[in-house]
Amino acid sequence: MRALLAGVAAFALTAIPATAQDTAERPAVEEQIGGGGRPVGANWARSPVIAQHGMAATAHPLATQIALDILKAGGSAVDAAIAANAALGLMEPTGNGIGGDLFAIIYDPATGELHGINGSGRSPANQTLDQLLEKLDGAEALPPYGALPITVPGTVDAWFAMHERFGKRSMADNLAPTVRYAREGHPIAPVIGMYLARALRAYSAREDEFDFSNARKVWFADGAAPEVGEIFTNPDLADTLEAIGRDGRDAFYDSAMTDGMVDYLQAQGSAFTRADFADHHSEWVEPACVGYKDGYELCELPPNSQGFAALQMVNILKNVDLSQWQRGSAEALHYMVEAKRLAYADVARFYADPAFAALPEELLTDAYGADRFELIDPAKATPEFAPGQIEIAPELEGEGDTTYLTVVDGDGMMVSLIQSNYRGMGGGLVAPGTGFMFQDRGELFSLDPAHPNAYEPAKRPFHTIIPGFLMKDGQPLMSFGVMGGPIQAQGHVQMVLRTQLWGQDPQTAVDAPRWRIVEGLDVAVEAAAGDAAIAQLEAMGHRISREMPDTSYGFGGAQLVHRVEGGYVAGSDPRKDGQAVGF
Repeated sequence: MRALLAGVAAFALTAIPATAQDTAERPAVEEQIGGGGRPVGANWARSPVIAQHGMAATAHPLATQIALDILKAGGSAVDAAIAANAALGLMEPTGNGIGGDLFAIIYDPATGELHGINGSGRSPANQTLDQLLEKLDGAEALPPYGALPITVPGTVDAWFAMHERFGKRSMADNLAPTVRYAREGHPIAPVIGMYLARALRAYSAREDEFDFSNARKVWFADGAAPEVGEIFTNPDLADTLEAIGRDGRDAFYDSAMTDGMVDYLQAQGSAFTRADFADHHSEWVEPACVGYKDGYELCELPPNSQGFAALQMVNILKNVDLSQWQRGSAEALHYMVEAKRLAYADVARFYADPAFAALPEELLTDAYGADRFELIDPAKATPEFAPGQIEIAPELEGEGDTTYLTVVDGDGMMVSLIQSNYRGMGGGLVAPGTGFMFQDRGELFSLDPAHPNAYEPAKRPFHTIIPGFLMKDGQPLMSFGVMGGPIQAQGHVQMVLRTQLWGQDPQTAVDAPRWRIVEGLDVAVEAAAGDAAIAQLEAMGHRISREMPDTSYGFGGAQLVHRVEGGYVAGSDPRKDGQAVGF
């Protein structure tokens, strides 16, 4: 094992810069050298994975293999997705875990229907906005750390809701591979190792604001982040998952374990009670679909997530024929960027828990999309469409705050699943003996009582995480997602247009450089974007910034599984550690 660690560490020197000087110098050298050639396809893209009987794409190779093992053992795509998600909570703690929330879209071949599940948690039922404001002591927003931004973790309940409806194997069997890896250990992957180091720096900078002691014991016991290739164990998480597999959903939400979590949170200043956990429930919801062209329909989940933003972008973009321009051209990018800005003005104004604030029905109509399209000037960027922009706090950008996975089984069931602790690993708090961190999703609540997303008791905050699904002529075509905060909806549209409009295979679409809105007219593009297109966009009034490989985490990570005649084609993002594998 020491030889493995030493060997990986040697490669890691080229993957994780040790100093700021290394970070500044390395990209320039890499740009001069470039990548190796390929006999087919784009030189910068890898081959897609093609398989007949089943497919899994996740952000960690071991999680992908676990999903495939579950499929081969007769499990459904839901069984495999749950097993992979559990593994990712252990192996990619910087992106997800059972202290967070989950959303999924499931295609059921038995009925030919799409089913959506909203597995997001709520605020404490006995704490009002005034009581919260008193605790905040004049702060203008909820903090990213500590007890106050925590909402009830919804992942475990969502697992059991999906499993009850679509599972074939026992939950104990689905969780067993992760329990084993948590006890025996797994090697830290390169990108996750980078995120762990960044997480430790971010938490340490504000450690006097919250209790970080239990988190240190779990992930940073030696005073430093685990190194790439280091064998990492989490026996507390193994015990927690073993209890959940053995005793069911209530082991987490209504048991002595719950009492331990609640007692700890209350000691940190939280208003949670055991009833908040016991009363939590996931919600089955109907995905909404918007037609694009030629029978394609993009399907997303309704608020409190941002999924409808992608649908609004599609409704705007269907009013122009983007195929007249090449992918990556300034003209196509201009329309896509402006459509995103228009959609997100509405996100900031309207999106919230629908149990507290109804979404205007006209937002997803063709007429509204056409009206919004008319606001786009084809020759230049519009300085401002409407006030309001959801942003990522600068000190926490890029800590790897979400995981996305997709699994397809031999019966044709397709699962699109996304799961997150929100910022980085979460709010920093770990209840003793549990081995997982609580999410800080409640930070997204508004403190303005007039806003639809205002904090209220037993309310779900606005969510950034969204699974995606694409239909064609009423049949399932692609299960996909793009993790990474506000990049997600705009990333969904980029993936759909690249695969369906410009004909890229899933892996090429994933490998290609992406763009994202930073704020207002500021647009970030990856370093590999074309110079001519950037110059033309700047001439149109967009403020363009290039981001190098070391900082390109802001473009998220995508996984795609595309259905074709006789099987599936898949791609997995090189911006993460994962892979797509089929059989």
